[in-house]
Amino acid sequence: MPDRKSPLAPFRHDTFRLIWGASLVSNFGALVQSVGAAWMMASISSSANMVALVQASTSLPIMLFSLASGALADSFDRRRIMLSAQCFMLVVSVTLTLCAWYGLITPWLLLSFTFLIGCGTALNNPAWQASVGDMVPREDLPAAVALNSMGFNLTRSVGPAVGGAIVAAAGAAAAFAANACSYFALIFALLRWKPVVPANPLPRESFGRAISAGLRYVSMSPNIGKVMLRGFAFGLSSSAILALLPLVARDLVAGGPLTYGVLLGCFGVGAIGGALGSAWARERFSSETIVRFAFAGFAASAVITAVSGHAAITGPALFLAGACWVLALSLFNTTVQLSTPRWVVARALSLYQTTTFGGIAGGSWLWGTVADMQGAVNALLWAAAAMLAGGALGLRYGLPQFESLNLDPLNRFSEPLLPLDLKPRSGPIVILIDYEIAEEDISTFLTAMTERRRIRIRDGAGQWTLMRDLENPTIWTETYHVPTWIEYVRHNQRRTQADAENGDLLRALHRGIEAPRVHRMIERQTILPTEYERYKQMDMHH
Repeated sequence: MPDRKSPLAPFRHDTFRLIWGASLVSNFGALVQSVGAAWMMASISSSANMVALVQASTSLPIMLFSLASGALADSFDRRRIMLSAQCFMLVVSVTLTLCAWYGLITPWLLLSFTFLIGCGTALNNPAWQASVGDMVPREDLPAAVALNSMGFNLTRSVGPAVGGAIVAAAGAAAAFAANACSYFALIFALLRWKPVVPANPLPRESFGRAISAGLRYVSMSPNIGKVMLRGFAFGLSSSAILALLPLVARDLVAGGPLTYGVLLGCFGVGAIGGALGSAWARERFSSETIVRFAFAGFAASAVITAVSGHAAITGPALFLAGACWVLALSLFNTTVQLSTPRWVVARALSLYQTTTFGGIAGGSWLWGTVADMQGAVNALLWAAAAMLAGGALGLRYGLPQFESLNLDPLNRFSEPLLPLDLKPRSGPIVILIDYEIAEEDISTFLTAMTERRRIRIRDGAGQWTLMRDLENPTIWTETYHVPTWIEYVRHNQRRTQADAENGDLLRALHRGIEAPRVHRMIERQTILPTEYERYKQMDMHH
């Protein structure tokens, strides 16, 4: 049995091993398709911007729709969402194959098909990324994320070369057909997977409320915000190499589709090395050091790719770029997953992917435009400068180290028995908690309350305030609002084991004989007696 810290430890779990293998086949098909699409665009359009837009059209839907997909993945069966996404992409790929076979493809029609495939990816990714934590235990999660990156890039090491050979021998339509066939392996694996979904006694959140809860959680989580900023900067700058690689293969090294596939394969081989070495790097260097190395390494690769006119030199440079790509993106992904509890993990990952792939989509358009105006060489050199600037962001927005936070539910809350017959949608609910704090503990108390405010708002509370009694200055009252009773219950069930430290500190600072007094109140407006019956009927419906 492999050591727990082995990078291959997640393969001990049957479900992960099965779906990882099926994803390998699916990723292989996707890369063959991407080579076909990129080279077809280079063949039917002379615009560098149109060539770069092939990558942008695939990345843009991930930026636009990932948050909605994340909300769906946290609210519904993730396995069914992934099945729906795979079936949708299968239909789109078959249609693309038929259009290419009958010679109906135009530049904009090709971009439309790649956009639709990107939509399927946007639906699939948050559910897939969040499901990794359902397949392996927490201690194996970093290795599982790295293995997913390695799996994708393992196919990238040979897929593009095979794709280039297929395009050269049989045309782009054959590459599109190969991708269509690749979906069946993952669909079969997902049909066999029977995940254990924990029972949730609460009703499902509405779609809009689920999205707002995800936005609120991320906005109140500084570590995730730093990851999103650095992910956007990395995607914006590093996208230049992959977006312009067809032009590099065609113009700078004077090759054809097979050369393009081989160069992309060099990138994939480097990415495998980055995935295998990521555990070693995390043990020896800080997260910020690894990310700065990734930015600098990518910048060096862009410069070499720009000035080299030989595939024998450009290939090793792309090997370095692939390693840096995986080191950075797998570290970003793992940091988000380890900083987020299971109830909101798909939404947090989707927001991270929105910013990162938004950077990739924007960067693909930007560097394609620069290449149109100044040539591919200058575009790559400007991108290298942007990569160095992205690395310098770490001087102010450095990434945190992995934290061993226990984000399992705290499970200390029991719904109180109330004499009022409240309905789940009754509200608004106002909570007041009284603390008795000695004068010498006020500074510590206020510091703890700053953290308490962040936790409350992050988990769904609003209008949080802290008040001090003027007549009895030792009494402090924390207040917050939630819209309904069911949201109050949901708010308390979101508390994690890591949050317990803050609550324990506040209870230790409380000097009262009994525990801090909690007042649970429902807001009521004063109304005219003649309107009471109508108001009572309305309340019954809530």
